[in-house]
Amino acid sequence: MADAYTVALTLLSARELSEAQLRTRLKKRKLAEEDIAEAISRLKEGRTLNDRRVALAIARMESAIKHRGRSRVIQKIRQAGINSDTAEDAVREVYEEVDEEALLDQAIERRLRGKTSKDLDEKGKARIVRALAGQGFRLDAILQRLKLQ
Repeated sequence: MADAYTVALTLLSARELSEAQLRTRLKKRKLAEEDIAEAISRLKEGRTLNDRRVALAIARMESAIKHRGRSRVIQKIRQAGINSDTAEDAVREVYEEVDEEALLDQAIERRLRGKTSKDLDEKGKARIVRALAGQGFRLDAILQRLKLQ
């Protein structure tokens, strides 16, 4: 049976994982708890395992590629098993470089598909507001933008 450190390195070579994700995957392989703890400790010492780096990577991908708002990005980072403080710091750092208003405008344009908000009935507006809030944008910013169009 392979040792926990080798399995962990193999898993990390495929993709960046948080400590919680790695721990879960190692447990699924039925490795001994003390071997898992030792492997994770060794990986953290060598900086191969770093939750801050994972949080920054998730935040960059979610904001730049998936065009998500802050709250959704924090949620995704927390789902990776990373603590709230690290998640918020990573999002704060990434969103210093992102124009959230432009991101919201692009998301609204994609949802409207060439129409204006005045062309929509109340159900249509509500559907768009729910979708944009689900993407992590602030409700007050969404409503303000939709009224301007």
